Amino acid sequence: MMGLRRIGRKTICQGEIVDLCSDTVVLPDGKVEDWDFVHHKKGGGAAIVAVRKSDSRILLVRQFRPAIGETILELPAGGRDGTEDTMVTAYRELQEETGYAAEEGSMIKLCHILTAVAWCDEFTDIYLAPSVSKVSSQQLDEAEDINVDAFDLGDILQMIREGTIKDAKTVAGICAYAAGKGTRS
Repeated sequence: MMGLRRIGRKTICQGEIVDLCSDTVVLPDGKVEDWDFVHHKKGGGAAIVAVRKSDSRILLVRQFRPAIGETILELPAGGRDGTEDTMVTAYRELQEETGYAAEEGSMIKLCHILTAVAWCDEFTDIYLAPSVSKVSSQQLDEAEDINVDAFDLGDILQMIREGTIKDAKTVAGICAYAAGKGTRS
């Protein structure tokens, strides 16, 4: 018996950010099937666990997500511009979405996550910005309507346990931060 393997891929629909593909796979029993696959054209992006210098509270953003029809509390995050390093993305997105900035060279990579490995190749690199300060107003894209709030770590962990916070990158980033993980990158 052979393991699961992909033997073909065709693009079904091209979008601005993602393409919908159909993968032809051979199952371990030899049966051939077509499976849906979403290819993220930028690869992914970055999210930031931003800790305020003034009070050690963590910044979260609140925004409506049309894909699920809900307003979600999540880490500031965004997609890469082209093939830029995700740390560059993290510095930019933090300031655009929150108006806060981290000192150059201060971010620490917490983790690299794969968003939905069963059907998508998107990734997110999650960074810790250990001491951010307010430097400007938000610089939102025309499609963004984002509110910024700050919370104590214990309160965020409680919201994760209660299911109030359910965004995967936010859960992963906060748990990595709470575990004390982080290496300079």
